[in-house]
Amino acid sequence: MPQFAANLSMLYQEHAFLDRFEAAARDGFKAVEFLFPYAFAKQDIAARLQAHGLQQVLFNAPPGDWDAGERGLACLPGREDEFHAGIAKALDYAEALDCPRIHVMAGLLPQGATPEALYPTYIRNLRRAAEQAAKAGRTLLIEPINTRDMPGFYLNRQDVAHQVLADVGLPNLKVQMDLYHCQVMEGDLAMKLRHYLPTGNVGHLQIAGVPQRHEPDLGEVNHPYLFALLDALGYTGWVGCEYRPADKQAGGTSAGLGWFRPYRSP
Repeated sequence: MPQFAANLSMLYQEHAFLDRFEAAARDGFKAVEFLFPYAFAKQDIAARLQAHGLQQVLFNAPPGDWDAGERGLACLPGREDEFHAGIAKALDYAEALDCPRIHVMAGLLPQGATPEALYPTYIRNLRRAAEQAAKAGRTLLIEPINTRDMPGFYLNRQDVAHQVLADVGLPNLKVQMDLYHCQVMEGDLAMKLRHYLPTGNVGHLQIAGVPQRHEPDLGEVNHPYLFALLDALGYTGWVGCEYRPADKQAGGTSAGLGWFRPYRSP
């Protein structure tokens, strides 16, 4: 049976961030993920994890100036020092939170630049970051993100992400396979899972309903079929629930968890 982690950046927004840990545990989640922890003291987050018996399974490295629209630095020439300082900060938080995985966002393609021109910077940055993460016992993840939700994002397709892994050549760099983004960009989810999971290069999965990014029982994707397929393929990693609850006013996140009840641990 798949293991599900609540994404606390998207779920439980009816609560203050540090109170979302308790809400997720109360609903039966055993693990959490979120985008960025850096607005909070690592000791405060660690205390919430311990108090509610939760595992931290994923968060993102600093993305640059998020409020100004930046979405990662890994592919951007001239930002290398800032990128690697962000990796060091992320590794510090990962140690405090006992988190094994850090997502490294690629960044937006600068105006006038081509993906091919930025590729050497992307590979060099990821290789150096993965070397540092390996010393700390952490895995780094790269995620293809669809161009409808995030226009101009550098990394969009699964095959390109797996080629990046091959070119970096380090075992602690893996793909964060978000089935929502994959469905929007490529579709054919079952066959892609059958192709990529056996390689061992997928380090984390995420889900959301398509097309509106609501609960996984809303929309065009047959998630119960895919969950059964994960079991058949022997996937033992986490599945992050990175979706926006459809009706925040009618009971908040908990009211939309009917899809989760069959998979909830005793």
